[in-house]
Amino acid sequence: MRGKLVVGNWKMNGGLASNAALLVALLAGWQPRADRSLAVCVPFPYLGQARDALTGSPVAWGAQDVSEHAAGAFTGEVAASMVAEFGCRFALAGHSERRQLHGETDARVAAKAKMALAAGLTPIVCVGETLAERDAGSWQAVVGRQFDAVVAMLAPEMPLVTLAYEPVWAIGTGRTATPGQAQEVHAFLRERLRQAGAEGVRVLYGGSVKAGNAGALFAMPDIDGGLVGGASLDAMEFLAIANA
Repeated sequence: MRGKLVVGNWKMNGGLASNAALLVALLAGWQPRADRSLAVCVPFPYLGQARDALTGSPVAWGAQDVSEHAAGAFTGEVAASMVAEFGCRFALAGHSERRQLHGETDARVAAKAKMALAAGLTPIVCVGETLAERDAGSWQAVVGRQFDAVVAMLAPEMPLVTLAYEPVWAIGTGRTATPGQAQEVHAFLRERLRQAGAEGVRVLYGGSVKAGNAGALFAMPDIDGGLVGGASLDAMEFLAIANA
């Protein structure tokens, strides 16, 4: 059984005081079960704060990105091994904002996932199509290409990965894929995972997930939870999503 996983992505938000209040509220309100898990991916400066607040708790933490390099003259980059020293369990790779704003290629995303695995982290590899690609009917080609780059780089390590399907047109726009639309892509990814010998990998949905739509999305057979952006900054909303 894959179990559900809900991961909060704070993006470039937060502050020491507001983070502390949010983490306290999450710890007070989260009721873990064997079939569901909760995590937050925080900005690099707050990894120590997350570690201090969450160590020994049922809430895991992670980073929003890692470098594809192990070490060296890469000013501003953060190695996966550095992130691992803060007790992280997860690291995002290839979030749509990184692909769009920083020009990250499929190959670079796959390399980052490989570095995360080498450091003992679980990479959450993000894939998804733009509105133009969706309207052109090319989402299978786009998502398949992104997926294939990861398989080509990781091969036998694929069972150790988590995927997140992010329809780019539904991130921060208030638009959300219908449960049926999301399930269609998740089923496509599940079949590709089966072919890669990694059918047990969890596939999360990310794209304007809210308490009001989480239940219907998570009820789909191939949706294993969510990668939650803005709503993860509100403890009550985030907990409602996680409990959906």
